[in-house]
Amino acid sequence: MKSSRLLSLVLVSAVLGGGVATRAEDTKAAAAPAPTAPVAAPAVENGYLKLGFDQLASYAFTPPPFDPSADPKATPPSGEEQIPAAVKAWNGKKAVVTGFMVPVKMEKGLVTELLLMRNTMACCYGSVPNMNEWVVIKMKNGIQPLMDVPVAIYGSIKVGAMFENGYMTGLYEVTGEKMAEVKE
Repeated sequence: MKSSRLLSLVLVSAVLGGGVATRAEDTKAAAAPAPTAPVAAPAVENGYLKLGFDQLASYAFTPPPFDPSADPKATPPSGEEQIPAAVKAWNGKKAVVTGFMVPVKMEKGLVTELLLMRNTMACCYGSVPNMNEWVVIKMKNGIQPLMDVPVAIYGSIKVGAMFENGYMTGLYEVTGEKMAEVKE
């Protein structure tokens, strides 16, 4: 496993705390996802889908359990059926996503990988975020760290369950082209 992916996994696990079921019995106790309203179509700005967490997190998602006894070569249960078709339709498209930066990997003082979070309460002592309340960002070129203020990341979005060593690590990943500070 690459060290940056391990760091991402550790950070996601720390952020999630007990939010992800880790044993089969934990999943049995978890409630089924609540039905959700249809996902609103995003606006398009300069060829980019304008995605906010009001859309990214507009549906309930219950992560599948980690099964330490599972065959590592077997495909883990993904939860893909929980992602609405309207959200899956964003896969592979250009998008701009706005949120708060949590750097995961830095090179020469620039952030090359980060988690883009719905809010600043999802880190350290805040609330446990839902699986659809963060985006894994991998920048083509490093960007300056900019903490505690909203930023917009432009790039191509990948939508689907992502796993690392049997742990679900996210639903969204953006290959970032550029960052802009959000003017309120």
